[in-house]
Amino acid sequence: MSTPFYVSPQQAMADRAEYARKGIARGRSLVVLQFADGIVFVGENPSRALHKFSEIYDRIGFAAAGKYNEYENLRIGGVRYADLRGYTYDRDDVTARGLANVYAQTLGTIFSSAAEKPYEVELVVAEVGAGPEGDQIYRLPHDGSIVDEHGSVAVGGNAEQISSFLDQRHRDGMSLAEALKLAVQALSREANGNEREIPAERLEVAVLDRTRPQQRKFKRIVGRQLTRLLDADGAGATPTDAPSDTEEADTPEADTPATETPGTDTPASPTDGTTQE
Repeated sequence: MSTPFYVSPQQAMADRAEYARKGIARGRSLVVLQFADGIVFVGENPSRALHKFSEIYDRIGFAAAGKYNEYENLRIGGVRYADLRGYTYDRDDVTARGLANVYAQTLGTIFSSAAEKPYEVELVVAEVGAGPEGDQIYRLPHDGSIVDEHGSVAVGGNAEQISSFLDQRHRDGMSLAEALKLAVQALSREANGNEREIPAERLEVAVLDRTRPQQRKFKRIVGRQLTRLLDADGAGATPTDAPSDTEEADTPEADTPATETPGTDTPASPTDGTTQE
């Protein structure tokens, strides 16, 4: 009888971590920044159907880099958790910290299980508070650990270089236009040090805006409003809720209860099922 092939637990975990990191690195990077009135999510995303950013609950947003079908399943699970907890107890009991703990348990269980491959995803869960001191941003790598972030965070393929760029330039009290421009500058930097232009139509931008009169603070920024913010000088930036040709407040995502999007149980991922977003 031949001797079974043995791999130490340390080596097995290292191999699984390397596998997950390579999968995440193939996806496009995204950044999450605090600004004076809330939190902005910015990422390069040419697809109009597959979103990197989504609303989870009233004040909570979700961002993900990596394999779309895997982080879409996690997003749906987060919406179900938030809806059930808010309905059973109180809407104020739904917090980013509680949601991050749920995601950490799920990712940690999958990562340590030898029966299935680790998820090739990296998540950001953010909650906007009544003031800047109440904002919360949590980053969750593939292994289920939780990192409490402040000011700015980047995830995806070029995250380390982007994070270093943001750490040097991000400051408290930035306007939305200033934060958006800084995020685009960071995403435009390539690994070799060169910069490239990212047109507005290739950007996906969303905000958690504490100044919105609605209970739900999540809003997408698109169309002319996004163009005006990118062209603004910072001091005279367009307010987040200013009307635009594609104002998100007219869509179900902005005015209806936080329920799952119909059909998201079978996300329209690409035919090969391996595209990184």
